[in-house]
Amino acid sequence: MQCYITNDSQTLLTTNTNTANVFYNQKNLRTPCSSGLEAVEPSADPREGRVADTEEEGRIRKMILDGQYKCFEKMNRDPAYNQTGHFCSRNWDGWLCWDDTPAGTSSAQFCPSYFIDFDPTEKATKYCGEKGQWFRHPDTNRTWSNYTACNANTKEKLKSVFILYYMAIVGHALSIASLLISLAIFFYFRSLSCQRITLHKNLFWSYVLNSAITLIYLIAVVNNPDLVGQNPVGCKVLHFFHMYMLGCNYFWMLCEGIYLHTLIVVAVFAEEQHLHWYYLLGWGFPLVPACIHAVARKQYFDDNCWMSVETNLLYVVHGPIMAALLVNLFFLLNIVRVLVTKLRDTHRAETNMYMKAVRATLILVPLLGIQFVIFPWRPENRLVGEVYDYFMHILMHYQGLLVATIFCFFNGEVQGTLKRQWMQYKTQWGQRRRDHCSMRSTSYTATSITEVPAFMYHHECNSEHLNGRNSEDSELVALKTGETYA
Repeated sequence: MQCYITNDSQTLLTTNTNTANVFYNQKNLRTPCSSGLEAVEPSADPREGRVADTEEEGRIRKMILDGQYKCFEKMNRDPAYNQTGHFCSRNWDGWLCWDDTPAGTSSAQFCPSYFIDFDPTEKATKYCGEKGQWFRHPDTNRTWSNYTACNANTKEKLKSVFILYYMAIVGHALSIASLLISLAIFFYFRSLSCQRITLHKNLFWSYVLNSAITLIYLIAVVNNPDLVGQNPVGCKVLHFFHMYMLGCNYFWMLCEGIYLHTLIVVAVFAEEQHLHWYYLLGWGFPLVPACIHAVARKQYFDDNCWMSVETNLLYVVHGPIMAALLVNLFFLLNIVRVLVTKLRDTHRAETNMYMKAVRATLILVPLLGIQFVIFPWRPENRLVGEVYDYFMHILMHYQGLLVATIFCFFNGEVQGTLKRQWMQYKTQWGQRRRDHCSMRSTSYTATSITEVPAFMYHHECNSEHLNGRNSEDSELVALKTGETYA
């Protein structure tokens, strides 16, 4: 009898350099376990608790049949086994295609991606006996492939996937909040208006738009398998804009490096540059790789909502990004060389100021580009791989927060402006409180004097004084005070 696993909530995680993960949430999907061999057609017996045929099951069957067809083509195309000794002949086991295997050895390959709870990074194995016969399961006496590892850690990985998913949501939400606060600071304080801050503003807007599109993509598309199954044009358009904004992020970072290089190395501390070229590079150029990727994806790898990362077409977008990172790093290292030379020779305060500006960009370039360098080398060890996933998610989904923190919140000019504004506010608030208290005190004194009974001011002796003053003088003072605050 076939063995089936029922999962109340199944999740597929496909790590992507754009959104870091593609997250599916399926309900009550039954998938075959590793103790069976044939898995193409499930039984229709309702007593076994089978669900009705659905689009998802149809998709799985189609994938398996496609794999079977490719396997038969491969078996017919490959040359015959030409080594001495016993061997197990090539075989299609119902899920995977196995090549000729020498006797007494095990063959291993990555698990199939047919089922939601199968991890494609794990490996399935098949043992060839000493006499050249594939291993048979003792309970069924049928040739058996070991798929146990494919879903052995499903619950743990499911928990990890949920954590990573919500880490991405929180990261982009925090990025949007911090970037909008930074933009509000830049727009509110006129003293911060300069060309470099203008570049910061455009860089921040690109990150705001990228985070907003990613949030929509994660919530509306990734977490909606029904929508992905329908494969609407809208989700592909959203993916196109996501790719475009991803390019804008890194090309505006390149604009920051080019501006500082031109300002410090080429123009020798010149103040004004023509920014329209920066707008063209930052907002215009990323359209080229994004459009090429969209056309090529539609033509050669038109999967549902373009969510798969199993294609080299992604390098159409990632290639220019990596080139921009390398060029930016070269510019910044050259800037540091020039500034160190000038600082050693002149000790000018202006040189020290520019060095601080360069330091922020120099920190961000490797920090934001490291995922494009180390991403292909995810560790195979499960524990180390989880640590790697968390580290990469922080770098990918908290980029906006890092940019806002380094370029705005840790910026000396911004901090100085905010401190001056705070001191001015405290001074004005203190002055208003003192004026208010003084007004209340004077008003209270004047009211107390004017309310003294009239008979106290009429005495027979004209030489009598009241509180050190003549009574007429006291009335005069009270009247004057009353006129003042009337």
